[in-house]
Amino acid sequence: MPPKPQRIGIAVVRQEGCYLVGTRRTGTVLSGYAEFPGGKCHPGESDQACALRECLEETGVACRPRELLAKTVFDYDYGAVELHFWLCEPVRPQSVSDEHRGFCWIPFGDLSELDFPEGNAAVLAEISRRESEAAQ
Repeated sequence: MPPKPQRIGIAVVRQEGCYLVGTRRTGTVLSGYAEFPGGKCHPGESDQACALRECLEETGVACRPRELLAKTVFDYDYGAVELHFWLCEPVRPQSVSDEHRGFCWIPFGDLSELDFPEGNAAVLAEISRRESEAAQ
């Protein structure tokens, strides 16, 4: 029986039509790819709590969850992951020009130019659908 996928909580932080995005560091799995803040869930930790904790740890931005945008299981060469993407907003407004520990605010229209891992395809499609609806 294959091992259970690693649960990952991810914060998709939106503010003023921009999203908080970083680049995975050299020497890490999927280095060089764009990423939303997130990481492995601790034992007993919900994916939502994990997304909020990881966002604060990685970016210094405290946020609150709005809703689960997407959940997907994806098999990478290094193993399977169960990705939980939570739409979040900052607790306090953040300057969209500020950089937060390597993360910065990217306008929605520029997300498609970034190289995200394949496991992000479903959430990027959902973001695009929602942004398109909001623009109409």
